[in-house]
Amino acid sequence: MMNAQLQNPITMPIDKLSRPLHDLRVSVIEACNFRCPYCMPADKTPDDTILQNAARLSFEQIEQAVKAFVKLGVRKVRLTGGEPLLRKNLPELVKRLSRISGLEDIALTTNGSLLEKQAFALKQAGLHRLTVSLDALDADIFSQLSGGRGQVRDVLSGIEAAESAGFDSLKINAVIQRGINENQVLPLVEKFRGTRHVLRFIEFMDVGNCNNWSMQDVVPSKELQSLIHGLWPLEPVSANYRGEVASRYRFVDGTGEIGFVSSVSEPFCGDCHRARLSADGHVYTCLFAGKGHDIRSELADGDVALHEKLSRLWMNRADRYSELRHAQAKQGKKIEMYFIGG
Repeated sequence: MMNAQLQNPITMPIDKLSRPLHDLRVSVIEACNFRCPYCMPADKTPDDTILQNAARLSFEQIEQAVKAFVKLGVRKVRLTGGEPLLRKNLPELVKRLSRISGLEDIALTTNGSLLEKQAFALKQAGLHRLTVSLDALDADIFSQLSGGRGQVRDVLSGIEAAESAGFDSLKINAVIQRGINENQVLPLVEKFRGTRHVLRFIEFMDVGNCNNWSMQDVVPSKELQSLIHGLWPLEPVSANYRGEVASRYRFVDGTGEIGFVSSVSEPFCGDCHRARLSADGHVYTCLFAGKGHDIRSELADGDVALHEKLSRLWMNRADRYSELRHAQAKQGKKIEMYFIGG
């Protein structure tokens, strides 16, 4: 039955909640040059948590895995980390992935600090889209939010370099925390309003175990919408596709678009069609998963074994953590975000 399914390109696996597999996030490295408190706080992520190079999937293995996922329905791949631009020769991987038949979109999420020197090479290699994390424009607040390791001017230079390289429209992600960077919301809107870039505000999420998450620290998207709407009126925009994580809005005066990712206040598990592959070769079927599934042996055994493993994992999937957040609050340890990307 499994082999018949894999031989039929029309029949793709769906999970136990009837969700197809469309998107894949690939963490190419778990290391990061920042120590953002909501992701990888320095006091709880010592250097010995970082993998050795030999423990990470090679570019050949990542390419093999992505090809298998594409045969099972994946059309979009996003490269993440950690900080993916720390992975040496990353444009080589992008070039490999760009040649995979059926893969329609290759994107990358970065903190932007290393982007200035790599944007052109990434574009030339075939990268389609870029997302840059930027939680504050104020230099001191930005430094605090990067764990004292980042400078906002480097990120802004990276954005300029991406524009010059031909990335016309970037997504700019900002995680807003109560009492930390709420005062950066309007400056960020003012900075990117009138550009082709899409600013997206993300609710502070309880990913992993080390970010001291509390519901009291979450600023609901509706609150931010109201704040922004008071200065620059907004109107809703239809989703680009089913399962799009951000609710879209545009400025009524025609000066651009803005988005809100509301995983806490308005869970969207019902339309989640995303799998994640960690740098050490584990597949996770949910951002909030407690464990992954090692596919290294299947990578070694060949494509048939790999296809069967991935299809089986997806068909057994029933994750909907955000919808059950309070009921699952004591589920035990969850994988840290820097291992599998956001």
